[in-house]
Amino acid sequence: MSQLKGACIIGQSGGPTSVINASAYGAIKTALENDSITRVLGALNGIKGVLDDNLIDMGKEDPAELALMKHTPSSALGSCRYKLKSPEEDETDYKRILEIFKKYDVRYFFYNGGNDSMDTCNKISKFMLKNGYECRVMGIPKTIDNDLAGTDHCPGYASAAKYIATSLMEIYHDARVYDTGMITVVEIMGRNAGWLTASAALASYKGNGPDLIYLPEVDFDLDAFMAKVQDIYNKNGKCIVAVSEGIKDKNGKYISEYGADLANSKDSFGHAQLGGLASFLANEIKKKTGAKVRGIELSLLQRCAAHCASKTDIEESFAAGKAAVEYAVAGTTDKMVGFERTTENGKYKCNIKLFDLTVVANTEKKVPLEWLNETKDGLNEKFIEYALPLIQGETDLCKEDGLPRFVRLKKVKA
Repeated sequence: MSQLKGACIIGQSGGPTSVINASAYGAIKTALENDSITRVLGALNGIKGVLDDNLIDMGKEDPAELALMKHTPSSALGSCRYKLKSPEEDETDYKRILEIFKKYDVRYFFYNGGNDSMDTCNKISKFMLKNGYECRVMGIPKTIDNDLAGTDHCPGYASAAKYIATSLMEIYHDARVYDTGMITVVEIMGRNAGWLTASAALASYKGNGPDLIYLPEVDFDLDAFMAKVQDIYNKNGKCIVAVSEGIKDKNGKYISEYGADLANSKDSFGHAQLGGLASFLANEIKKKTGAKVRGIELSLLQRCAAHCASKTDIEESFAAGKAAVEYAVAGTTDKMVGFERTTENGKYKCNIKLFDLTVVANTEKKVPLEWLNETKDGLNEKFIEYALPLIQGETDLCKEDGLPRFVRLKKVKA
């Protein structure tokens, strides 16, 4: 394919992670060094930045400062949760995007995000093709939920999993300090896929984890749950439960809705706002058992724990951003960069693999049911074998005065 010269736009979307900036930096650094890309622009707050012509010139940033993105959590360019309507329904946004692309001679568009972001990529790619504007569009995956279809795992998941497993091990020890009984319920993110909550099993693998783990892949029975907690507490005087925020009953109702109306509030993509589950379950357990009960909601802490990031995750995330640019310049478009797991000399190895955006967009990958134990309240060795290699290695986080030194972009407007 002939060389395509022009500017590129890089944007970030959806929920933050510890390593989304590592992916963005991989793309930005590679684009700045490539002769086919004439200018590297960052879209502030994702696709909203494109629509609002709110772009910054990444070439104006200090290279040493940019390098700090690799270990900075959250989205350095800003994020959004903006849903593009289908072009058939309303072309207004797409025409505006095309106008901005033409204004800056944008021939490459890289979007760093999760399921909904891949949907945005797919729609933009198809619209540009339909309108005869040559622009190569590539999705760079990001989601702690680990639920993107095709790819073995997603950038961001391993670091969140490491933080969750570490936190559960620490909670385990804290919950055993006193000679009095205690029940602890830990609420972990995950609307429809239980990958994050499953990572609590890594703590159990090390002997310091929860007694019970509940994923949204399995219907939740409150009465059966209460009976199990009571039984464990009666035997041990202690009980720790890890539970996904997205667990539902057999009728599809979120358990978090039992105690609050949070799940009735929806975002622009129609997703329920979840939370408050740990508090609800803790109160129910307290009424049932009379025991001392703590409800802990990890909430945003699990998304951006850069201090506990997996080096494997950081390096793979950077590689994903780098590969997106290299493949696009070589002629690839309408794909998402993903990972394929292989074994080399008996050790885990991750290879880059491309996936069609049409397949990835809005398709959720669930935890295989065969990775759960027989009673569906824990994970077996298959999950441990899957997750353990991903959390290896420690972050090289730069520090000043004992505290993290995160990136400070100048954000010079284009």
